[in-house]
Amino acid sequence: MRAPRRTGARTAPPRRGRVLRNGLATASGRGNDVGVSTPAGSTAPKSLPLILARELASNLATPMFLIDANGVLAYYNDAAAILLGRSWGELGEIPAEEFGAALELATPDGARMSRLDSPSAVALLKRRPAHASVLATSYNGVRRGYEVTAYPLFGATGDMHGVITVFWEEDPKGHD
Repeated sequence: MRAPRRTGARTAPPRRGRVLRNGLATASGRGNDVGVSTPAGSTAPKSLPLILARELASNLATPMFLIDANGVLAYYNDAAAILLGRSWGELGEIPAEEFGAALELATPDGARMSRLDSPSAVALLKRRPAHASVLATSYNGVRRGYEVTAYPLFGATGDMHGVITVFWEEDPKGHD
């Protein structure tokens, strides 16, 4: 005997996004509709190239941070947290201007560096790679010299998704 035939509309359970490694999450599981959970728990929409850049950063021992196309610090990895003196979980997403101001950027001779002249700002605003030697003060008050390289993240269609910035501490002894 056959089971009785059901009538009426069938409702599917709500579709939930997938949570990937390192806190990455898709908001709905559809295309580029993705988000990244911030430490505070809010989810801001992020592009797929930025999500992939975060995944790369989270798996490298090279200090790096990401700024989204709107000028918001979107992520920094554990290697960066060691040099910056604060974990990503403690800081979370903040405007890149606020992040740059907190670091008190300066040129190697100690002159204050305009945030617009920082490699990350050049990459974001002028849409070109940039490199500089800078002095920066970490959140724990330690001032260090860094080499900083930033480059824009362009998508396959040429649209801007943000900036990836890689930095490393200069050797205080002057060794290569």
